[in-house]
Amino acid sequence: MPDLGRAFLAAAARSPAACAIVEGERRLSYADWLERIFAAVAGLDALGLRPGDHLVTALRNRLEAATLHWACQLAGVIVTPVNWRATPGELAFVLGDAHARALVYEPASAPAVVAAGAEGVPRIAIDGGPGSTGSWAGVFETARPAAGVAPRATGDDISLMLYTSGTTGRGKGVPRRHRAEHAAALSCIAHHQYAFGESTLGVMPLYHTMGVRALLVSALLGGRFVCQPRFDAAEALDLIESERLTALFLVPTLYHDLLSHPSFSPERVASVRRASFAGMPMTDALVRRVREGIRPDLFVNHYGSSEVFTFTIEQRAHAKPGSAGRAGLGQEVRIVRLGSTDSEDVVGTPGEEGQIVVRLDHDEAFDGYWRRPDADAKALHRGWYFTGDTGHRDGEGDLFVTGRVDDMIISGGENITPVEVENVLSLHPAVAEVAVAGLPDERWGQRVAAFVVRREPVAREALDAHCRASSLPAFKRPREYAFVRGIPKSPVGKILRRRLVAGEVEPAD
Repeated sequence: MPDLGRAFLAAAARSPAACAIVEGERRLSYADWLERIFAAVAGLDALGLRPGDHLVTALRNRLEAATLHWACQLAGVIVTPVNWRATPGELAFVLGDAHARALVYEPASAPAVVAAGAEGVPRIAIDGGPGSTGSWAGVFETARPAAGVAPRATGDDISLMLYTSGTTGRGKGVPRRHRAEHAAALSCIAHHQYAFGESTLGVMPLYHTMGVRALLVSALLGGRFVCQPRFDAAEALDLIESERLTALFLVPTLYHDLLSHPSFSPERVASVRRASFAGMPMTDALVRRVREGIRPDLFVNHYGSSEVFTFTIEQRAHAKPGSAGRAGLGQEVRIVRLGSTDSEDVVGTPGEEGQIVVRLDHDEAFDGYWRRPDADAKALHRGWYFTGDTGHRDGEGDLFVTGRVDDMIISGGENITPVEVENVLSLHPAVAEVAVAGLPDERWGQRVAAFVVRREPVAREALDAHCRASSLPAFKRPREYAFVRGIPKSPVGKILRRRLVAGEVEPAD
């Protein structure tokens, strides 16, 4: 399997004049973009980065972020993107855990960079900002290699490292090799039936596997990647209409917002031929709305993860709402009994719930977590990846994903650990006890809800202000508070979150 740098060079040679990337008023052909990518490689060299080093980025979806991604593929540097909204603690952890050799950020991320105390790491700021040791223009736009750049990585080298949340809230690095990334892009092309010259909305963040996949697929097919740095439904509709975008690969929340916007009409999205979603289940009602409002030729539910990009595929999501379909190309999916670590211990009957597991000897799979033997021991068992998801098959053999073995909340495609939110709320003097759970939400998939036993009278607004004043990112704050007499627990003291979700609690007076 070739390295990704070589794959991009091939795409640029095939379609040098084609429009490759758009961000606002900036539009570049493949030939022009390649020159910028070469300059970025020279900038990485000037910073002293070598093949196998980690470059951490805290950027929105913009030209510079996409340019750096491809520059790292050519240079053999491991691009390590983090959420541009990361807290100082989260950013400091990634910088240390990845042994980062440099950091590139923008004004929106500057406060976290300054507070993270990243001394000793070159800090390159785009559009200025405090805490920097250099500017984008000064590092990545000045040098021009005389004769291009030859790829420095092989298919077995690491392409990028994504961070995915764990049950403790401490991120887990997911290193992915060039060959796995290339295979995932090809599988995405096959499963979603993308064509040469496809144009796509680049709004899913490049620190998320869906965003990375959209970027790679677009380039491999000589297509157009239209950046949207931060999702706004009105702007997204304008981009779809003006750029005549043909493909959307979004989390369900974004489809909800597009369809709910006052200016939405089927005519404005008539160019979209392929609509796909991933990241979390889509409600039956939203499936119908997408089918009726966007009317795609192909409507795909893509179920997978950062670790193994494709588990299952349902190419006719509207035909059986809620179904995640069947195993993707070359993959095998099993449902094992809850609590078991034996891939042979499969459930016996349709409808019986268990943990979803997939093969690790798959072209799209990672090899294991970064410096986390504890995470490997939990998730990797004799050649199988234990996803942590629960599900069952119906009588026709189609998979339905029902939740998490652990209690992770997935809201708008983002993972939120209940314990992290509980820790913040527990520090409020009026809170005696608190438990957090994800309640079903048509827009977000799940919304964060906090169930509070009060020590003294307190208003919901005061608790929300407490969370706002903490280091908790905005997307993790509870959207709902319920005051209860007690928190349901098991005999050994474990919070029974399923009872919270089911409303099996006694309200406080």
